[in-house]
Amino acid sequence: MNTMRTAYVYVRNIFAGTLCETDEGYSFSYDEKYMQTDGASVVSLTLPLTQQAYYSKTLFSFFDGLIPEGWLLDVVRRNWKLMKTH
Repeated sequence: MNTMRTAYVYVRNIFAGTLCETDEGYSFSYDEKYMQTDGASVVSLTLPLTQQAYYSKTLFSFFDGLIPEGWLLDVVRRNWKLMKTH
């Protein structure tokens, strides 16, 4: 499984895990150190704390819901210099 892109996920400014795009879809895994933190919160109720990675052929619905749409997506693309395929 080749990782194409990686996003670092934070909860309350604390590194919580990594979201990776692969040639087979997506994976999300919590950081081991984060999981040992007192009061560690889940990123989403659909992604409970676990040492095992989550896998999906499509972007997890929680993360997909964070992507802007319409005119705001155009603003984000311009500001972050993203191509339409990203």
